[in-house]
Amino acid sequence: MDQLIIQGGKALNGEVSISGAKNAALPELCAALLSAEPVTLHNVPDLQDVATMLKLLKNMGVHIHQAPTGDVQLTATDALKPEAPYELVKTMRASVLALGPLLTRFGHARVSLPGGCAIGSRPVDQHIKGLQAMGADIKVEHGYMMASIKDGQRRLRGARITTDMVTVTGTENLMMAATLAQGETVLENAAQEPEIPDLAKMLVGMGAKIEGAGSSKIRILGVERLHGVEHTVVSDRIEAGTFLCAVACTGGEVFLKGANAQHLEAVIEKLVSAGVTIKEVAGGLWVSAPKDPHLHLKAQSFRTTEYPGFPTDMQAQFMVLNAVAKGHAKVTETIFENRFMHVNELVRLGAQIEIDGKVALIEGVSELSGAEVMATDLRASASLVMAGLVAKGQTTVQRIYHLDRGYEKMESKLRALGADIERVK
Repeated sequence: MDQLIIQGGKALNGEVSISGAKNAALPELCAALLSAEPVTLHNVPDLQDVATMLKLLKNMGVHIHQAPTGDVQLTATDALKPEAPYELVKTMRASVLALGPLLTRFGHARVSLPGGCAIGSRPVDQHIKGLQAMGADIKVEHGYMMASIKDGQRRLRGARITTDMVTVTGTENLMMAATLAQGETVLENAAQEPEIPDLAKMLVGMGAKIEGAGSSKIRILGVERLHGVEHTVVSDRIEAGTFLCAVACTGGEVFLKGANAQHLEAVIEKLVSAGVTIKEVAGGLWVSAPKDPHLHLKAQSFRTTEYPGFPTDMQAQFMVLNAVAKGHAKVTETIFENRFMHVNELVRLGAQIEIDGKVALIEGVSELSGAEVMATDLRASASLVMAGLVAKGQTTVQRIYHLDRGYEKMESKLRALGADIERVK
């Protein structure tokens, strides 16, 4: 099993290209199931989750041509097998995104209940309730969602759907299903993350009729069929935010090529308040920070919430900044009930953090010291790498397969910026 060896204490300088967003690429790969014509995606990140999704689609019968440049062409012919087996989806929750496209196009689907990061309950009941409102008959048997369109119906039918909670994958799944449904579907309480309008842009390019993507109400007027499209995956705002925090902790000056400031407003606001300099320029973001965070950065309290609020996917990384900044901070996690698992590992490095339910209380320390730590989920692994970059001495991060699920060649990008980091088998 791979691990990362990090010698901390070096500032980051140079330029890094932000990859395509994992959380946009995965639903957009599934969107190719909506048409029998070729779909070409550009800027697809080279990640383990993407590889798993491509393997799943290939197992269904999708013809796939993948280029090393990040281009992927998919052709989902009418001869597909609309099934997602457990052995291919057990490690990736995003596999549930195949349910809506398969059901709306083929009229039936068999999709295993998914797995993914162990960061708390992320139920698929909102997906099921929404599809049932559109006329689907769905049963959960032996760990599988068995879905079909009710007798007498050729297509799903439009409906007004209000989810009980804001769900990104639920919004994406229902939006894709609605593109081929009969009549109009209105999604209330829809997720507003940038990946939603990016998916909608792709679907509109395929012939879908969608209004309001990126707001809390999305209208979709179903069409008879969708055609092929070429689409470029939006840049990964969480990867960009992670590099912003990494520079804040270690010091230096870095240009983040492809980063979009509009997708990171809540994170940037906190970083600027902490004392980090961030400038929006053509083609990306410039970020600079002094070398010693405990002398120059001020700890920031925040509360995670749905977009456009502070993202839960940036909570662990920003906690590292708070751990080495000056002062006290209070971090409240409202999205997932089990997303403080990185705290014990940060404490091993010398951080002073106390947990009280959904709240973490952090007191900044003058320095962290290297140690062996273990990643527990995707964003936790990124936070431990960041902590290793700022810690004095050597840090070993184990179980980095979590990192490979969501960050493309992270150690190579950091090494190009001057970090002393090495992957060891």
